[in-house]
Parts: sequence; C-alpha cells; structure tokens
Amino acid sequence: MGITYAELSTFGRLRKNDKLGPWGAYSKLLSTWGSLKSTQSPQNQPLPPRQIAEKTKFFFSKYAINRHKMTVLTPSLHMEQYSPDDNRFDLRPFLYPGFDWQYAKIDRDVERREKAEIGMGEEKEEDVD
Repeated sequence: MGITYAELSTFGRLRKNDKLGPWGAYSKLLSTWGSLKSTQSPQNQPLPPRQIAEKTKFFFSKYAINRHKMTVLTPSLHMEQYSPDDNRFDLRPFLYPGFDWQYAKIDRDVERREKAEIGMGEEKEEDVD
C-alpha cells in the first residue's frame, strides 16, 4: 500500500486529535520525520521532504475517497483515540472537495527546500575549489 501501520496511526492522530489537514500534517511531519534527531521517523532515518509530501498526499487522497464509508459503519473495537465511535458527535464533513490548493502548497514547499539544498551543495563545492 505504500504506508505502514505506524505511519497510518501517526496520520490518524494528526488528522483527528490535532485536527490538521494536508498542509498542517506535512508541516508537522517535517519536524518529526525529517529531522536527524528524530526517533519517530520510519526506519529511524530522516525522510526527505519529497517522500513526506508523497506520503501525506497519498494518505489524504485515500482518506477523502473513503471518508463517506465511516458514516454508515457500525461501531467497532476502540484501539486508538481516533477510532470510530457511534458517530453521534462526529461533525466532520463526509464529502471532501479536492485538496488541490493544499497539494500545490506542499509541492511549492518541497521545490523550495530542494532548491535550497542544491544551492547549499553548490556553495560547498565552490568553497573547496
């Protein structure tokens, strides 16, 4: 599927508990999964911004496609804080428009970070000569 259960749990907490959308989740994951000191990142290695962006966009696109199914499901086993309840107090929308604006903002941020990283690499090469 391209996403582990641990990553799925992280995305679920960011979405439900922290009430974050695609841009907020991406920003938060940059500091947790993208840092060198992070022990929460998958495989305990920092992830590049592009990979974090791809995982974020994948999760939210699949979530938007399948959210409507949660409105008709019966209550199930509660294993996480964001697990489904009886939906009486669930006021979230169940039909989502596209996340085009958020995805474009994420893509611009990834490109900006990659350009800055390339620029830093060129400066280091110039200093060596």
